[in-house]
Amino acid sequence: MVDQVLTMPGNAANAATTDEIALRTIHLSKQYGQRLAVNDLSLEVKRGEIFGFLGPNGAGKTTTIRMALGLITPTAGSVEILGQNVITERARVLPRVGALIETPALYLYLSGRNNLRAIASTLGRVPERRIDEVLELVGLAGRQKDRVKTYSLGMKQRLGIAIALLQDPDVLVLDEPANGMDPAGIVEMRDLMHNLCEQGKTVFISSHILSEVQQICTRVAIISLGKLITESTIAELTDGRGEFRVSVEDPNAVITLLKAQRWGESARVVGAHEVTTGAPDNSGRSLNLFLSQAGHVPETIERVAQDLEQVFLTLTNSGSGDVK
Repeated sequence: MVDQVLTMPGNAANAATTDEIALRTIHLSKQYGQRLAVNDLSLEVKRGEIFGFLGPNGAGKTTTIRMALGLITPTAGSVEILGQNVITERARVLPRVGALIETPALYLYLSGRNNLRAIASTLGRVPERRIDEVLELVGLAGRQKDRVKTYSLGMKQRLGIAIALLQDPDVLVLDEPANGMDPAGIVEMRDLMHNLCEQGKTVFISSHILSEVQQICTRVAIISLGKLITESTIAELTDGRGEFRVSVEDPNAVITLLKAQRWGESARVVGAHEVTTGAPDNSGRSLNLFLSQAGHVPETIERVAQDLEQVFLTLTNSGSGDVK
């Protein structure tokens, strides 16, 4: 049976560690027979941030998450959460972690509220008012008395997140939390993630909805074939390689001028009156000054930005867009 929602008894009010790193993998590897599912993976998730964990299908994301939660043992390396080793300090650290992995296992014949009560009874020290709080947080207060078998897939996902939040964890690990949600539900999920971050919680999220990851995450790690490709801020990944789109009257003359500059060697015509180019000092102001002094005053200059999906497909050499 798949472990879908992870909670453990304990006191969520334990003193916070002074370490600024909420989750750290250290040379983490997992091998199944001849297949190396995760290969020497080292990354750091800072406290209080929303961190995206991305990779193509079969990249090793879920395997990494399961090792991070102590559900499977690494072949090599280790995982630390809030400064403590997940394997050796399991009983101390996991009560401070809430997790949703894949589709949550729920009691379909019970109401949403009674599902939470059933889980709470196994945890201890979860007051009824906390159930009220998490139902409100995930937007299910109005449907709490309905049987879960009447819930949509997106509502079941939200109930799974409510279970993960029962003990008010410091770290939340979510694997495809927006699975099955309609656009309105995805927006609500985005607001929930920001709200949790504002409360000081750390959110580690794996998702195939890259447009949403781009909007809610500060930093991301991208893996492929079990290896880390990049760990970077969203801004650094989508800055368009420092290029600018410039509208000018005579693009052919401008291209000749630009290509004579080291920073403009990659300049190219992209429209009837538009060129894309690098800039001196990576500055739009400097580019405007250079062109104006050369007699080609730009009509407009704007920095070129890529979306996260374009960057992802380039880095992973994937053509399908399947990032589950």
